[in-house]
Parts: sequence; C-alpha cells; structure tokens
Amino acid sequence: MAGKLWGVFASGFRELVKPQWVRIVDELKLSGGLPVPELQRRLGGSYMGIKDQCEALRKRGYVETWRVPRQKIGRPEIMYRLTEKADGLFPEAGAISLQLLDAARQVFGDTAPERLLLQHFQQLRDRWQPRLAKARSMVEKATLLSSLREKEGCFGRCKYDPEQGFRIEEFHHPLHEVFKSYPNAIQFELRVMEELLGSKVVRREIAGGRGGPSRVDYEVATLGVRET
Repeated sequence: MAGKLWGVFASGFRELVKPQWVRIVDELKLSGGLPVPELQRRLGGSYMGIKDQCEALRKRGYVETWRVPRQKIGRPEIMYRLTEKADGLFPEAGAISLQLLDAARQVFGDTAPERLLLQHFQQLRDRWQPRLAKARSMVEKATLLSSLREKEGCFGRCKYDPEQGFRIEEFHHPLHEVFKSYPNAIQFELRVMEELLGSKVVRREIAGGRGGPSRVDYEVATLGVRET
C-alpha cells in the first residue's frame, strides 16, 4: 500500500511529504482507524516511531484520537483516525464538474450532462484498453485496472477471499458528488469496467460502521463472486 497517495499531491510537493505520513494516512483511510501497535505491525518500524508520526499528523489536524474500551481488563485503547481536514488529501471533481455539467444542460439540453459523462468513461476505456490487453490473467488485468483508476484519483485496493472471491475495494472516488446528481453515470462506469475486463462486475455499496469506513466493492464474476 505504500505510496498510494503520491498521485494525489502535485508533483512539486512530493519531495516535501514524509513517506511515513503517506503510509499512515493510507492505512487509516482503508481501515477507518487503528491503534499504534496495529499500524506498527502493518508498516514496520518502532512503536515510538509510528506514534511520533501519528502525533505529528494529529498536531497538523489530519488525524484525531478516540478511546475504545478493551474487551478484556485494561485501560481503553487509543485509536487514530482521519479528520475532515484529511479529506483534502484526496482529489474531488465534484463542485467544478457539477457546475460544468449544469452549464452543459442549460446550453445543449437535458441529455447533455449524461452524454458528456458517457464520453468521459469511453475515453478512459479507449486509453486503458491497450494496457489491459497485455495482462496475462484476469487477476493481473483487474489489478492493473485498479492501478489505472487510482491515477484518476480513486483510492482502493484489490482483495481476495474464499467467500467473496476477487474484488476491488474502493474507499474514495473523485466523482462521488457527481454520481449523486447523475446516478446513471455509475452504470456508464460499470459498463466500461466490464468491457475492459471481459467479465460481469457486481457493484456493491458497503456502509461504514465499526467494521471500517464505507466503500464500494467491484466484484469480478469470473474470479469467484457469489451473485445474489
């Protein structure tokens, strides 16, 4: 997972960002919150080194702490999680894109916004198709697709388990606000993903809670997904 946020920052600032901060933000984004011992297990390094980095991020307003009662005897466990300020680390196309789409509707008619969104995803498909054509397996192809989506501002990971098969878990999408106003665009994107993979893809929205943050799962049918 290291370095996933590098694409979020403008290239001129990349050298100014501490890699360990990026890795911590990655893990907290994916998990919804973790204690220092678990961050240490995932990232390596010393306990105090991880704690110091978390505290540095807390002082800058990007993370906060809360206490979770232990199941067994002992003091509550201190957890770190991202704050609203950290949302700015992840690209959003919402406000400007919505204004442009609304302007297109006023000038070219009610169907113009969705035509533009469809064209956007088709252009991504045409750009990515040659890359995915070189993949030697479906897993490699789906993993590459996830990587290409990250370069467009998405944030996620590929995961496999025997119960649910192979899936792309996505925790951030730059068009999230656009999808709220133009929900048909979700199907445009899903159709393009299926064309690129040559497989049915099942999209599931997973609500956040104690088990972690909200996310969207894209389950690849030919790699073991159980359809319902």
